[in-house]
Amino acid sequence: MTPSFLSGLNDEQLEAVTLPQQSALILAGAGSGKTRVLTTRMAWLIQTGQISPMSLLAVTFTNKAAKEMLTRLTAMLPINTRGMWVGTFHGLCNRMLRAHYREAGLPQLFQILDTQDQLALVKRLMKALHVDEERYPPRQAQWFIAAQKEEGKRADKVEPYDDFSRRMVEFYAEYDRQCQREGVVDFAELLLRSYELLARNESLREHYAGRFHHILVDEFQDTNRLQYRWLQLLAGQHNAIFAVGDDDQSIYGWRGASTANMQDLQRDFHIEKVIKLEQNYRSHGNILDAANALIGHNRKRLGKSLWTADSKGEPLRVFEAVTDFEEAAYVVDEVRQLRAGGAQLADIAVLYRSNAQSRVIEHALFTAGMPYRVYGGLRFFERQEIKHALAYLRLVANQEDDGALLRIINFPTRGIGNRSLEQLQGMAREAGMSLWASACANTLSGKAASSIAAFVKLIETMRNATAGLPLPEVIEHVIEHSGLKAHYRNEKEGADRIENLDELVNAAAVFVDERATQLPAEGAPAEEMDELTAFLAHAALEAGEHQAAAGADALQLMTVHSAKGLEFHAVFITGLEEGLFPHENSMTEGDGVEEERRLMYVALTRARRRLYLLLAQSRMLHGQTRYNVPSRFFQELPEALLSRVNHVRQAPGHARQLSPSYGAGRGAARAVPTAPSALPRDFPWRIGQAVTHAKFGAGVIVNAEGGGADARVQVNFRDGGLKWLMLEYARLTAA
Repeated sequence: MTPSFLSGLNDEQLEAVTLPQQSALILAGAGSGKTRVLTTRMAWLIQTGQISPMSLLAVTFTNKAAKEMLTRLTAMLPINTRGMWVGTFHGLCNRMLRAHYREAGLPQLFQILDTQDQLALVKRLMKALHVDEERYPPRQAQWFIAAQKEEGKRADKVEPYDDFSRRMVEFYAEYDRQCQREGVVDFAELLLRSYELLARNESLREHYAGRFHHILVDEFQDTNRLQYRWLQLLAGQHNAIFAVGDDDQSIYGWRGASTANMQDLQRDFHIEKVIKLEQNYRSHGNILDAANALIGHNRKRLGKSLWTADSKGEPLRVFEAVTDFEEAAYVVDEVRQLRAGGAQLADIAVLYRSNAQSRVIEHALFTAGMPYRVYGGLRFFERQEIKHALAYLRLVANQEDDGALLRIINFPTRGIGNRSLEQLQGMAREAGMSLWASACANTLSGKAASSIAAFVKLIETMRNATAGLPLPEVIEHVIEHSGLKAHYRNEKEGADRIENLDELVNAAAVFVDERATQLPAEGAPAEEMDELTAFLAHAALEAGEHQAAAGADALQLMTVHSAKGLEFHAVFITGLEEGLFPHENSMTEGDGVEEERRLMYVALTRARRRLYLLLAQSRMLHGQTRYNVPSRFFQELPEALLSRVNHVRQAPGHARQLSPSYGAGRGAARAVPTAPSALPRDFPWRIGQAVTHAKFGAGVIVNAEGGGADARVQVNFRDGGLKWLMLEYARLTAA
């Protein structure tokens, strides 16, 4: 009798679920029922008596996914899942090490360090070893250690290539010894220690090989090299690995994920046929056709083509805004229309490549009174780096602000410990004065006294240096001289935080412009509040309102990375410009552009019914106005699938259609620090216009000057950078 849970599977899904005991690679496209196939395979193996629930091991990447697997499994079969080995790589390795702690060389009650605990240990060890933290930043040491462990290398196996890496290797060895002394392990150690345990202990390896006849792996494209080697040891010579994944959705190369594991799996486990799940149950046909066309430009892929039995649906809507503010206004207007048509806000997503982009969108939503939620992250004014910068600004504006002082007096680290702070607070309480006044009095002794004196001098110097400066320059000065930027440059993911700090300068510039056009509130003349104080009040208001309560209907904002695995009725993909999406960092990396294209593929396939592709001719990023070249992805999407739209708010003459050649060429548009000159009325070109040149290729006009025979234009060429050209001889043509 055929189990009821097999009904409703399509032919390819059924083939995958009912495979005999053999290793298999299931290439599961977006929306093709990957989780259903994985859990139904588990149910079929148990139901048909091929294995017991305890003889199965299933690995995934999140605890949430593991719980969903077990929930679906118990809905198909009346079994007790307690004791089953279903979990994340780290969770299963922890379980193995707990069971075999002696063989692994660990104490029975070993503790696991999270990333913050690990950083604290690194700092403590550096201090004990008298390591210069300026020369060898603790976070950099932390990343170095994690990277080596994920490669499966202990310190004695790492080959240093310069003095810095040699010192890092030495510190790695000391760190390992300290962890062993304290009986603690970090996340990377869980997997490495578990791998080493299996590699050197043949009897234990045979034990697990005899137990787990079937190993199922979810999101196989996200595995790193050590995870694959761990799976190989568990599988041994005779067990089967059932791997489900999608190389077109491999977007974590920057953290070690390797699509090469898919090719290696086929070779190492003699997989002759890859089963492709290509029928999509999520999106309309036009969305899938666009995604297929785009990802087809990647050379390093196994190859598949999504299709649906559903209708073609509507074309993808392309809107080109003059500025990023108009882009955000368009999003607000369209969301209102979708909502009026019956869509729930929670079923609409706004995606962006960089976290810094969210600030302008959030401001538009805040102004419109539209509830939203930042998924998988914090709203702009709630982010750590922004709160630190605002605290410095608050203290510059008002030295009586104890909360601001406490937040930043030792950030970045300047050797002021908790005991010194407690003494400072005690003196302030006894004298009935602010912490700032107590810091100025500074009756402490030793290093703490000199560190506090240096902090007081820093704030005073910044206060004097910024007196009378325009607000954006005040913020730029404070961010730079506070040490925040230098601190985040030493963080693994500090680039995003620095982008956000630059965006804070942009936010200040916009605030000044908006404030100049607004009337002061009744009873509060504008001259009573200086610009910095007014901006800090504005930031506090935007941080404190409009974040929807849990469970409330709210628009979803998120990075494209955060959107993986999710789906929505309507999706807005913003910032589709060269240098932003694809990101400029990808241009110099071997597989960078292909991974960016996979990221765009993920973004496209999040939409069920309606998809918007947005770009802006100019955008404030990194503290500068960028005149943008549209993303190359537009050229890779069939024109027949796109519908160019105009924004009802636009002033006449501001909008222009994307020409068919838009997106041609390669390279990122660079930031242009100078403001465009005023153009004569009869000037044949305009700022922001896309042009081509016989020698330099495609570019965008970003500046102009002079007139008549002396007229010249500055063009930002994709591949040639900024160039001034005499208009009479330039022979430019419209792109």
